Formats: sequence, structure tokens, C-alpha cells
Amino acid sequence: MYLAHILGASCLFMIALLLRMLYLIFEQNRHIPKLNSRRHPVRTMIVLGSGGHTTEILRIISTMRSKCYSPRIYVRASTDTISEAKVRSIEGNVIDYKVFDIRRSREVHQSYSASVATTILATFDSIPLVWTQKPDLILCNGPGTCVPLCIVVFILKLMFLTNARVIFIESFCRVKTLSLSGKILYYLADFVIVRWQYLNTYLYRRTVCL
Repeated sequence: MYLAHILGASCLFMIALLLRMLYLIFEQNRHIPKLNSRRHPVRTMIVLGSGGHTTEILRIISTMRSKCYSPRIYVRASTDTISEAKVRSIEGNVIDYKVFDIRRSREVHQSYSASVATTILATFDSIPLVWTQKPDLILCNGPGTCVPLCIVVFILKLMFLTNARVIFIESFCRVKTLSLSGKILYYLADFVIVRWQYLNTYLYRRTVCL
């Protein structure tokens, strides 16, 4: 009898978890918050990628009102030796930003099978970072570093432990197909923004073309 109660409770929990997951994937991203609905600055986590990804995301950041998105929490791969200098050049003398490192999910030319282990390690790095920094918004544009962070946020949302929004901005160079990160986060991000109309056709109905 006791075992039956445990099995019944487990089934109910799994059903509730599945329904919550379906809601997050298919329904929540339809509700766009009102521009004037927030009175406090947005704690913004920005995921950097070495090279072009960092350049693209920092161009976006430079157009945002820094007082409205504060503090800005930059996350880079531990082997990235370029991005921090670019962040400092764009932030100038302000002090309301931080830079954190996590392990890189996938090195250049690393096989996909080998990247599974490194992605798991990066996910473990991401858990305390997301938990302690408590971002309201995660901005990312393609580097593999963003995948474990967004997975952690999605899991915390499943458990009602955060209400952070994830905005994935596909790289400008992706014209006809989403990047691997884009394909993974297509159903996990709240909004997927693309730059080319081809990525906003019936093949990718969830995207927003800007």
C-alpha cells in the first residue's frame, strides 16, 4: 500500500513536470511583457563567445540603456583570452558589471561526441553562477558557452525557482539554417531572434525576424 502511494505520487509529479515543460516551451514565449511593467533595472547576463560572437553581442549591448540593464553579468569561456578586453573597452569606467568564467562547452574542431562531457562540466559550472547572480534576462547569440547556462535556467524555471527570460539572437552569418546552439535552444529560449527572413518561414515558426 505504501509503495502504491509512492508510485502514485511519482506519477503525478512526472505529469505535473511534463505539463510545466510543455507550458514553458509552447505557451510562455507568446506573452511579451509590457515595456513599462518593470520599475527596477534588469539584471542582465550576457554570454560571450570568442571572436565574432563577442563583437556582435557587444554591438547590441552598446545600443542598450545601461541604467535599465544593470548590473551586466558577462560570462565567457575559461579559455577565451580576448573577450574581457573588449568588454572593458565598451564599458569604460562604469562599475556596474562583472565578468565570470565557465568551462567551454566545445572547443574549435572538437568532436560532438567528446563535447558531451565538456558540456556537462560546463553545466555544473553554470549552476552556482546562475543561482548566485540571479539574472532576470539572459542574452546570447550563438556561442556554445550559452547552452549550459540556458539549460540550467530552463531547469530552474521548471521548478519555479526563477522567472528569467532567455533571448537567443542568432548570429548574422546564419542565413538559411540555425546554428547548433540555435537548434538546441529553439524550444528552450523564450525568444529566438533571427536577422534573415528565410529563418522566419514555416520551417522556423517560433523565430522573430528583426
